[in-house]
Amino acid sequence: MRNSIAIAVPLRLRPNISNTLPHHKFRPTCFHSHEGHTISCVPYSAPQTKPMALHFEILGRFNRARAAQLTLPHFVCQTPLFMPVGTQGTIKGLTNNELERIGCQIILGNTYHLALRPTSELLEEAGGLHNFMNWPRAMLTDSGGFQMVSLLHLADITEEGVTFQSPVDGKPMLLTPEESIQIQNRIGADIIMALDDVVKTTITGPRIEEAMYRTLRWIDRCIAAHKRPHDQNLFGIVQGGLDPELRDICVKGLVDRNLPGYAIGGLAGGEDKDSFWRVVAQCTAALPEDKPRYVMGVGYPLDIVVCSALGADMYDCVYPTRTARFGTALIPEGVLKLKHRAMADDTRPIDPTCPCMVCKNYTRAYIHCLVTKDAMGSQLLSYHNLYYMMRLSRNLHTSIVEGRFPKFVCDFLQTMFPKGDVPEWVCNAMEVAGIDISSCCAPFPSCQEKYSSDEIGTNDIHMELRLTHTRSVVVY
Repeated sequence: MRNSIAIAVPLRLRPNISNTLPHHKFRPTCFHSHEGHTISCVPYSAPQTKPMALHFEILGRFNRARAAQLTLPHFVCQTPLFMPVGTQGTIKGLTNNELERIGCQIILGNTYHLALRPTSELLEEAGGLHNFMNWPRAMLTDSGGFQMVSLLHLADITEEGVTFQSPVDGKPMLLTPEESIQIQNRIGADIIMALDDVVKTTITGPRIEEAMYRTLRWIDRCIAAHKRPHDQNLFGIVQGGLDPELRDICVKGLVDRNLPGYAIGGLAGGEDKDSFWRVVAQCTAALPEDKPRYVMGVGYPLDIVVCSALGADMYDCVYPTRTARFGTALIPEGVLKLKHRAMADDTRPIDPTCPCMVCKNYTRAYIHCLVTKDAMGSQLLSYHNLYYMMRLSRNLHTSIVEGRFPKFVCDFLQTMFPKGDVPEWVCNAMEVAGIDISSCCAPFPSCQEKYSSDEIGTNDIHMELRLTHTRSVVVY
């Protein structure tokens, strides 16, 4: 693996003769973007350190895994933690009181959608999104960058920013790094995200490199535009696809900016699981110990356990509530499909071990009737699924603090994979995390490689891809 290069080095964007040179030899003083702009390469000079509106205290750890207290302006959070997604200021199917009751600490809103409706100006007039939706705990707003992928057919990405065609009225909307931060300053979330250039991890070639370097250029514009550093925390987002060198360059560039926290972006977009965990392992090993680490878009319970073992702290995803709307419940064994006809006369609770309101009061048969005919079924399943995620977060935190994290991981895996068929990517990740799960893993006869915890680090990561063993566990 080559050593990392300076972040001020520009990107090869337009195909030309220089694109045929080895990566480490092409270092021009300026370059042309796809849009035809000539962009100068100015060496980065770190700005004067700005204040931070958070305090991050590690309370316990096991190898890479850590449990911490994250103090934000509106709430004191315990990590690892999962954040439900309330794109437009609401978690579908749950009231704010219910979210508080199940232990939700942070909810996520989306800058792009909130700017369209109800508009950031109205939110500012109402005293911010906290007041507008009557939510007393912490909030995080995404920058709108993810819409470059999800609404790509409506977006045009340039160095200036990204122009969207509004899905509401069809009018063009230019979202620049400055505008994204200004909107988020008006919304008023505890954590705000820098606008990054997002591409799917399944894309290869120069577009990945283009996006990574543009993300680094845009972070400086975000920092300069941020007017509320005393009460809002700006997180940078690590990009670079599945290329370990690009990821390393981006990590170093963001760490040089001394931000309050860092996110690992560009994952959970269709890449194989072996690549997924390796990127997480590389980035967590390189990011600062004293800052929170947020893996964006991750919501499968197994993924959260693995990422927490590798040193990540925060997660978000629509999965728990979206899968609930399709009639699926999260349980320790995997998932339970309540629409299946086998549920029609099953009088057991969704999960006999779960103390949530749904499992205490309703049977599988009752919810089966609802999910096929009534919106109440989706609401009950959303409540249960988010309770499951909050309980998982609490158990992760407590097990690390109490020094029994390896046992928790083994118990979790034994329940989900009672036959010992733990996916090979999980076994490899846990070996790097320094957690012995041999008691709950059947051996892989063809597995010849072994990985040690120091093999996956900042500048040294294996990128060999092996067949990913992934499956959803369905219990009837």
